[in-house]
Amino acid sequence: MSNIKTDKILGSRRISNYWWATVILLGGLGFFLAGLSSYLKIELLPFTTSMNLLFIPQGIIMTFYGTIAILISLFLWFTIVWNVGSGYNEFNNEKGLITIFRLGFPGRNRVLRLHYNIEEIQSVRVIIQDGLTPRREIYLKTKDQREIPLTRVGQPLLLSEIEDQATSLAKFLGVVLEGID
Repeated sequence: MSNIKTDKILGSRRISNYWWATVILLGGLGFFLAGLSSYLKIELLPFTTSMNLLFIPQGIIMTFYGTIAILISLFLWFTIVWNVGSGYNEFNNEKGLITIFRLGFPGRNRVLRLHYNIEEIQSVRVIIQDGLTPRREIYLKTKDQREIPLTRVGQPLLLSEIEDQATSLAKFLGVVLEGID
Protein backbone atom coordinates (compact mmCIF):
# COMPACT_ATOMS: atom_id res chain seq x y z
CA MET A 1 0.00 0.00 0.00
CA SER A 2 1.25 3.47 -0.89
CA ASN A 3 2.15 5.87 1.89
CA ILE A 4 1.10 8.91 -0.15
CA LYS A 5 -2.53 9.76 -0.94
CA THR A 6 -3.36 12.66 -3.29
CA ASP A 7 -6.83 14.06 -3.94
CA LYS A 8 -7.24 16.41 -6.91
CA ILE A 9 -9.53 19.41 -6.41
CA LEU A 10 -11.50 20.73 -9.38
CA GLY A 11 -11.39 24.50 -9.59
CA SER A 12 -13.33 26.90 -11.76
CA ARG A 13 -13.16 24.76 -14.89
CA ARG A 14 -16.58 23.19 -14.43
CA ILE A 15 -19.22 22.79 -17.13
CA SER A 16 -21.62 25.01 -15.20
CA ASN A 17 -19.10 27.87 -15.17
CA TYR A 18 -18.53 27.57 -18.93
CA TRP A 19 -22.31 27.56 -19.43
CA TRP A 20 -23.00 30.65 -17.30
CA ALA A 21 -20.03 32.62 -18.66
CA THR A 22 -21.25 31.98 -22.22
CA VAL A 23 -24.94 32.69 -21.53
CA ILE A 24 -24.18 35.92 -19.65
CA LEU A 25 -21.79 37.07 -22.39
CA LEU A 26 -24.33 36.45 -25.17
CA GLY A 27 -27.14 38.09 -23.21
CA GLY A 28 -24.94 41.05 -22.32
CA LEU A 29 -23.86 41.50 -25.93
CA GLY A 30 -27.51 41.43 -27.00
CA PHE A 31 -28.48 44.11 -24.49
CA PHE A 32 -25.42 46.24 -25.27
CA LEU A 33 -25.97 46.09 -29.04
CA ALA A 34 -29.68 46.82 -28.65
CA GLY A 35 -28.90 49.93 -26.60
CA LEU A 36 -26.20 51.00 -29.03
CA SER A 37 -28.59 50.47 -31.97
CA SER A 38 -31.11 52.80 -30.36
CA TYR A 39 -28.43 55.49 -30.01
CA LEU A 40 -26.85 55.15 -33.47
CA LYS A 41 -30.17 54.43 -35.25
CA ILE A 42 -28.40 51.58 -37.08
CA GLU A 43 -29.57 47.98 -36.71
CA LEU A 44 -26.62 46.15 -35.08
CA LEU A 45 -28.62 43.06 -34.14
CA PRO A 46 -30.01 40.91 -36.93
CA PHE A 47 -33.71 39.90 -36.74
CA THR A 48 -34.63 42.75 -34.38
CA THR A 49 -35.87 46.31 -34.59
CA SER A 50 -33.93 47.73 -31.65
CA MET A 51 -33.06 50.96 -33.48
CA ASN A 52 -36.71 51.98 -32.96
CA LEU A 53 -36.21 52.10 -29.18
CA LEU A 54 -35.92 55.50 -27.55
CA PHE A 55 -32.35 55.93 -26.36
CA ILE A 56 -33.54 57.60 -23.18
CA PRO A 57 -34.64 55.74 -21.08
CA GLN A 58 -34.77 52.26 -22.73
CA GLY A 59 -31.58 52.37 -24.80
CA ILE A 60 -29.36 53.77 -22.05
CA ILE A 61 -30.64 51.19 -19.55
CA MET A 62 -30.08 48.35 -22.01
CA THR A 63 -26.55 49.62 -22.72
CA PHE A 64 -25.87 49.80 -18.97
CA TYR A 65 -27.22 46.28 -18.28
CA GLY A 66 -25.32 44.91 -21.28
CA THR A 67 -22.07 46.47 -20.05
CA ILE A 68 -22.55 45.02 -16.55
CA ALA A 69 -23.32 41.56 -17.98
CA ILE A 70 -20.24 41.66 -20.21
CA LEU A 71 -18.05 42.61 -17.22
CA ILE A 72 -19.50 39.78 -15.10
CA SER A 73 -18.90 37.38 -17.98
CA LEU A 74 -15.30 38.55 -18.30
CA PHE A 75 -14.81 37.93 -14.58
CA LEU A 76 -16.16 34.39 -14.98
CA TRP A 77 -13.95 33.74 -18.03
CA PHE A 78 -10.85 34.96 -16.18
CA THR A 79 -11.59 32.68 -13.20
CA ILE A 80 -11.97 29.79 -15.67
CA VAL A 81 -8.70 30.61 -17.48
CA TRP A 82 -6.80 31.02 -14.19
CA ASN A 83 -8.53 27.90 -12.79
CA VAL A 84 -9.16 29.57 -9.45
CA GLY A 85 -9.77 27.09 -6.62
CA SER A 86 -8.03 24.13 -8.24
CA GLY A 87 -5.32 22.21 -6.49
CA TYR A 88 -4.76 19.07 -4.47
CA ASN A 89 -4.67 17.62 -0.97
CA GLU A 90 -1.63 15.42 -0.33
CA PHE A 91 -1.37 13.15 2.68
CA ASN A 92 2.18 11.79 3.07
CA ASN A 93 2.57 9.15 5.81
CA GLU A 94 6.28 8.71 4.98
CA LYS A 95 7.13 12.31 5.92
CA GLY A 96 4.21 12.75 8.33
CA LEU A 97 3.07 15.78 6.35
CA ILE A 98 -0.24 17.04 4.93
CA THR A 99 -0.06 19.55 2.07
CA ILE A 100 -3.07 21.56 0.92
CA PHE A 101 -2.44 23.38 -2.38
CA ARG A 102 -4.84 25.78 -4.12
CA LEU A 103 -4.60 28.33 -6.94
CA GLY A 104 -6.11 31.77 -6.45
CA PHE A 105 -6.30 34.97 -8.46
CA PRO A 106 -3.02 36.30 -9.93
CA GLY A 107 -0.92 38.40 -7.63
CA ARG A 108 1.15 37.93 -4.52
CA ASN A 109 -1.17 35.28 -3.09
CA ARG A 110 -1.78 33.31 -6.30
CA VAL A 111 -0.56 30.06 -4.75
CA LEU A 112 -1.85 28.88 -1.39
CA ARG A 113 0.24 26.06 0.06
CA LEU A 114 -0.44 24.94 3.62
CA HIS A 115 1.55 22.28 5.48
CA TYR A 116 0.44 20.40 8.59
CA ASN A 117 2.04 17.58 10.55
CA ILE A 118 -0.07 14.44 10.71
CA GLU A 119 0.50 14.36 14.49
CA GLU A 120 -1.45 17.66 14.73
CA ILE A 121 -4.59 16.00 13.34
CA GLN A 122 -7.14 14.82 15.89
CA SER A 123 -9.88 13.57 13.57
CA VAL A 124 -11.60 13.73 10.20
CA ARG A 125 -14.92 15.55 10.58
CA VAL A 126 -17.87 15.27 8.21
CA ILE A 127 -20.67 17.84 8.11
CA ILE A 128 -23.86 16.76 6.39
CA GLN A 129 -26.82 19.15 6.21
CA ASP A 130 -29.72 18.56 3.87
CA GLY A 131 -32.36 21.08 2.92
CA LEU A 132 -32.54 24.13 0.70
CA THR A 133 -28.76 24.73 0.84
CA PRO A 134 -27.22 21.30 1.44
CA ARG A 135 -23.72 21.03 2.90
CA ARG A 136 -21.60 17.92 2.59
CA GLU A 137 -18.07 18.73 3.63
CA ILE A 138 -14.99 16.99 4.99
CA TYR A 139 -12.69 18.76 7.44
CA LEU A 140 -9.44 17.87 9.15
CA LYS A 141 -9.83 18.74 12.83
CA THR A 142 -6.57 19.64 14.56
CA LYS A 143 -5.76 19.09 18.24
CA ASP A 144 -6.14 22.83 18.85
CA GLN A 145 -9.73 22.61 17.45
CA ARG A 146 -9.10 24.27 14.06
CA GLU A 147 -11.02 22.82 11.13
CA ILE A 148 -9.34 22.66 7.73
CA PRO A 149 -11.77 22.21 4.78
CA LEU A 150 -10.82 19.54 2.25
CA THR A 151 -13.78 19.34 -0.14
CA ARG A 152 -14.32 21.55 -3.15
CA VAL A 153 -16.82 24.37 -3.27
CA GLY A 154 -19.81 23.87 -5.52
CA GLN A 155 -22.24 21.03 -5.95
CA PRO A 156 -22.40 18.76 -2.90
CA LEU A 157 -21.06 15.24 -3.28
CA LEU A 158 -23.32 12.21 -3.03
CA LEU A 159 -23.78 10.98 0.53
CA SER A 160 -22.12 7.65 -0.26
CA GLU A 161 -19.14 9.41 -1.91
CA ILE A 162 -18.49 11.70 1.04
CA GLU A 163 -18.79 8.83 3.52
CA ASP A 164 -16.36 6.69 1.49
CA GLN A 165 -13.84 9.53 1.13
CA ALA A 166 -13.97 10.45 4.81
CA THR A 167 -13.73 6.83 5.96
CA SER A 168 -10.75 6.03 3.71
CA LEU A 169 -8.98 9.25 4.75
CA ALA A 170 -9.51 8.55 8.47
CA LYS A 171 -8.14 5.01 8.02
CA PHE A 172 -5.19 6.29 5.98
CA LEU A 173 -4.27 8.90 8.61
CA GLY A 174 -5.09 6.60 11.54
CA VAL A 175 -7.47 9.06 13.21
CA VAL A 176 -11.07 9.05 14.41
CA LEU A 177 -13.99 9.86 12.09
CA GLU A 178 -16.55 12.36 13.44
CA GLY A 179 -19.99 13.24 12.14
CA ILE A 180 -21.11 9.93 10.60
CA ASP A 181 -23.44 7.92 12.82
